[in-house]
Amino acid sequence: MKVIQFLRDWTLIIAILAGIAGYFLFVNIPWLDSLHAAAYSTVKVLQPTLIFLMLFITFCNINPHDIRPCKWHAWMLLLQSALFVIIGLVLIAMPHSGLRVVLEGAMICFICPTATAAAVVTRKLGGHMAHITTYTILINIVASVLIPVMVPFVHPNPDINMVTASIMILGQVFPLLLFPLILAMLVRKLLPKFQGVITSMPNLAFYLWAFSLAIAITMTVRSMVHSTVAPSAQLGLVLVSLLACILQFWLGRKLGIAYHDKITAGQAFGQKNTVFAIWLGYTFFSPVTSMAGGFYSIWHNIYNTWQIYRHEHPSHRKLHDMSKV
Repeated sequence: MKVIQFLRDWTLIIAILAGIAGYFLFVNIPWLDSLHAAAYSTVKVLQPTLIFLMLFITFCNINPHDIRPCKWHAWMLLLQSALFVIIGLVLIAMPHSGLRVVLEGAMICFICPTATAAAVVTRKLGGHMAHITTYTILINIVASVLIPVMVPFVHPNPDINMVTASIMILGQVFPLLLFPLILAMLVRKLLPKFQGVITSMPNLAFYLWAFSLAIAITMTVRSMVHSTVAPSAQLGLVLVSLLACILQFWLGRKLGIAYHDKITAGQAFGQKNTVFAIWLGYTFFSPVTSMAGGFYSIWHNIYNTWQIYRHEHPSHRKLHDMSKV
């Protein structure tokens, strides 16, 4: 039982370590050399599939009647969109900036939607499930519009005009983020028994997230190993992802305090769908830029692991609090 509890407490950290170890094991086993290309192709399909499944499961677990926007949703959507657009405008104005890769990484960290497993973590911490799920839906809608509008101007493709690029991005992002919601509504209406089976496994999205996190970290390590970008740029991505993580959790909690929803708002703003962030960076920016999503996943999962452990072990929290007296 202690082993099982340990695995539950440290699931996200274990997933990160598994992703790092998995890459080095895979590339250093000679008889697997012939599978490298196939594995890369498989991951490119598997990542968006997992994002889709996690969103679908999350949406199946919420009653549509509970989806009600609240005041902090509007402020947070505005803030998250503004951060993304402002950095994008800076890059458009200074296309040859030496900080280009770092600023693109910041863009990904800010526009990335709330993690599909955020509702699970929020529930573990005693937050408001319906509020965070509502925000997850709203930010997915906003991201599916803003990303196709901004990315072609920030990171233009010389072989494709802006309109075509926007349509291509919209064609990949919009279905990935919104079709799970539509499908979940249809399943709830037409296949209630199947929907009941999904809701009977409340932690399924969390463990799918852990699996997808391990794969995403593997891709991040691969990008780092094969990157020809200067170490200073990689260090910049480490720092900007850390600062973005701290800033978003802090802003979310501060905004949540004003509306008596600190835990939920903090998780909604700070806990990101980093699998999507890595996929977004790799697909529409560059493999190097995608590292920002990988680093962010490390920071927010370390913080979430600490939060969950502290919440589920109140005796440790009391001892820590007493030590401050």
